[in-house]
Amino acid sequence: MASDPMEATETPSPPKNVYKDPDDGRQRFLLELEFVQCLANPTYIHYLAQNRYFEDEAFIGYLKYLQYWQRPEYLKFIMYPHCLFFLELLQNANFRNAMAHPANKELAHRQQFYFWKNYRSNRLKHILPKPLPESSISATPASSAPPALPPTTIPAAASSIPPQAPSPMQYGSTSVRNDPRNSGVEKRKRK
Repeated sequence: MASDPMEATETPSPPKNVYKDPDDGRQRFLLELEFVQCLANPTYIHYLAQNRYFEDEAFIGYLKYLQYWQRPEYLKFIMYPHCLFFLELLQNANFRNAMAHPANKELAHRQQFYFWKNYRSNRLKHILPKPLPESSISATPASSAPPALPPTTIPAAASSIPPQAPSPMQYGSTSVRNDPRNSGVEKRKRK
């Protein structure tokens, strides 16, 4: 009786010693989260470039693997969103090579600072409604009545609330400090 070669091959049995993670992957999750968030620091990226991590193909593969952090179910754990921006840039070999130079590290750090400095005002430009252009207001005929304003939904109690003061972090400290060295009070000199 002739045997079929397909029947002669056995299906591989599962390995007997399957590794079971004792903490269900929590430690790995935390380590990868910490590493990804370290990528928000241009100085750390410069350190990796200086120590030739970006020349290792396994490390480049690891950076590609870490892109799963951009998915919404993982994104909610990220505290420093710039890390995802730099993770995306690190997929490019030119960026990896450029970060080996201290001047490029400083440039990235400075640009990151300016982004953070102007982030609130830049967002408000896109969120707040834009006023009507002046030309459309002056183009209305003088004989026509002004358009009716839409009803406001602001409660009367809310109108008595004073506007918020600017954040001292954004505009610098506005408080006056009492410095005993500059108080203007002359102190007696001890002999």
